[in-house]
Formats: sequence, structure tokens, C-alpha cells
Amino acid sequence: MTLVDHLTELRRRLIWIIAVLVIAMIGGLVASIYLIEYFRSVEPASNMSWHAFSLWDGIRLYMQFALILALIVTLPFTLYQVWAFVKPGLREEEQKATLKYIPFSVLMILLGVCFAYFVVFRMAFHFTQNVNMKLDLVETYGAIQYFSFMFNIVFPISLLFEMPIVVMFLTKLRILNPKRLRKMRRIAYLVLVIIGTVITPPDLISDLLVAAPLILLYELSVLLSGVIHRKQLQKDAEWEAEYGAK
Repeated sequence: MTLVDHLTELRRRLIWIIAVLVIAMIGGLVASIYLIEYFRSVEPASNMSWHAFSLWDGIRLYMQFALILALIVTLPFTLYQVWAFVKPGLREEEQKATLKYIPFSVLMILLGVCFAYFVVFRMAFHFTQNVNMKLDLVETYGAIQYFSFMFNIVFPISLLFEMPIVVMFLTKLRILNPKRLRKMRRIAYLVLVIIGTVITPPDLISDLLVAAPLILLYELSVLLSGVIHRKQLQKDAEWEAEYGAK
């Protein structure tokens, strides 16, 4: 395929992704009210009064949740389109192997959402609430401000939980390998610790509770990359032994 053919193929797949995203957003607008009601009924929001500081706040809230639901629903389809785009450059066994990553990627991002919401967000919320109480501040929460605070914590952590899947996929494409990941370990640790520090309250226990799982995810990524890389080397050696001498 020429460069123009590749760009045409990419454009076609992007159009399909956008179309599915729009359809999912329509369904998300219907389902948003149930999700919003759930978050209002559980801690820490169950003991709060929400306020609208703008006439647009209610609409923004609906649109935010509809978009989030649509992104989650569209994720498997988007990953499939990415796989289909790179499929011609993969060998048959690589095509089958990388296709299996799609359900695991969905599982990992859902695990990331649960960890971010039930652990990190609640920890950050209670810390900021305690600071406000010490300063004798009257807490008046806007719905948009509450969920913006939550999304700013949940999104980055959820995406970081995709790290093992992304590393496995890139290793399968021979873009990454365990040796390169080990060389990047110090930099990766530093970046993950900074991320954990930024999105959590400024105390050592909170930082460790977030940074430790992220570092474990990186080490899991290195381990999985090593498994895939060894299989690649073994298959290369078998091919070389069978065809190299001819």
C-alpha cells in the first residue's frame, strides 16, 4: 500500500470510530441520569448538597457523563480498529495474539477506574475536606466542580492501568523489548512517583498507596514483555535453523 492508501484506510477507520462514539453518546445521555444518581447516593457525595453555579451546569453534567460512558463503550471497538489498521504488518500468529489483548485492555481500564475512584479519589477528597474544616471554611460544592475534581484523578490512573497491555502490544510489534524497558526503569519510576504525588494529598502514606501499584504495573509490564520477547527469539531461532542454511 502507498502512503495515500494508508491515510485513506486510517481515515475510514477514524470515521467508523467517531460514528460509533456518537451513537454511544446518544445512549449515554439516557443512561447518565442513573450513573449520576448512583454517585449522589454513595460516599462521599451522599452527605453533601450539590449546587449549580451556572444555568449550563446541569447540561454540562449530562454531557460529561454521556461522553465518559461513550468512551468506555467504544473502547473495544476503537482497539479493534487500531488492531485492524496494523494487522497487514503482522504475521499470522501475531495477528491472533494481539487480538486477544482487546478484552484484557477493557478489564484493566475498569480495574483502573475502580482503584482510582474507591481508593485515590476518596482519599484525596477527605484530605481536602479536612483542610477546609481546619480553616473553618463553609463547604459549598458545585456539581461540576465536584465531578471535575473526580475526573482529574480517575482518568490519569485509569489510563496508566493500560500500561501492561500497551507494552505487550508494542513488544509484539518489536517496537519495545524488556532490555529497553529495564534501561528506562529509573526514569519510569520517577515519572510514576511524580504522577502519584501530584494526584494525591501531600503526605507520604497517600503517595506510597498510589505510587506503589503504578510501579508494580511497570514491573508487570517488563515481566510480560520479557515473556513475549523470549517467544519471539525462540521462533526466530527455529526459523533460522529451518530456513537459514538453505
